[in-house]
Amino acid sequence: MSVGAAGDIAYSDRDFGAADDVFVLNTPENLSSKFLYYALMNQQNKLYQQVRRASIPRLSRESVERIKIPIPDLSEQQRIVAILDKFDTLVNSLTEGLPKEIELRQKQYEYYRGLLLDFPKPPRQSKKTKYD
Repeated sequence: MSVGAAGDIAYSDRDFGAADDVFVLNTPENLSSKFLYYALMNQQNKLYQQVRRASIPRLSRESVERIKIPIPDLSEQQRIVAILDKFDTLVNSLTEGLPKEIELRQKQYEYYRGLLLDFPKPPRQSKKTKYD
């Protein structure tokens, strides 16, 4: 885990130690912890606005508890998480996302290169012989 600032949101699927100024959210069975993570990430700017600016910036527990998050059924949460996980991998992973993006851009380049350089062939002219 990395050190963050007040209002930062992180996700871990492993046990970790947390300082006393970190909110650890445990989810009930009808709420995917990864869905909650993405929902909170969607609200991160609101959280940053609630940070008290002092010598040590703090975010109150009440600020976090006031956030309203619509909670669809668990299967819909899992569907949303799968989409966002895939997108996150494509955007942030150098080993998966970048090579795939390069491959797609190469195909796009080849396609447009073909369109630009595929001139219509002139009609074939029959060669006239001296007997015509």
